[in-house]
Amino acid sequence: MPRVTSSVASRKRRLRTLKAARGYFGNKSRLFRYAKDAVQHAGKYAYRDRKVRRREFRKLWIVRINAACRAAGMKYSIFMAGLKALNIEMDRKQLSELAIHDEVAFNALVKKVAEAK
Repeated sequence: MPRVTSSVASRKRRLRTLKAARGYFGNKSRLFRYAKDAVQHAGKYAYRDRKVRRREFRKLWIVRINAACRAAGMKYSIFMAGLKALNIEMDRKQLSELAIHDEVAFNALVKKVAEAK
């Protein structure tokens, strides 16, 4: 009776790893030994950076809202505290989009907060 090998499964696994490593520089895209490590690291970085991306976007939205608030003559922190006091529940992404695309509506919000103060 012939011995049982896992050559089909091994080849499939190696090809899957090499396919995932396409586009990597040098041997990392050609040799399984190096591709395995590169794909593993890429997965770790991808997992970590999905969370980092959320942080980066939140920072960006805050900067945009702050710039629009300053142009309207108000500080960001005062504006956000005023929105909370008025029970206006808009997240920073929505406020940022409003500040960029609909300046009139954003300035109306700023005015509302200023009057409530």
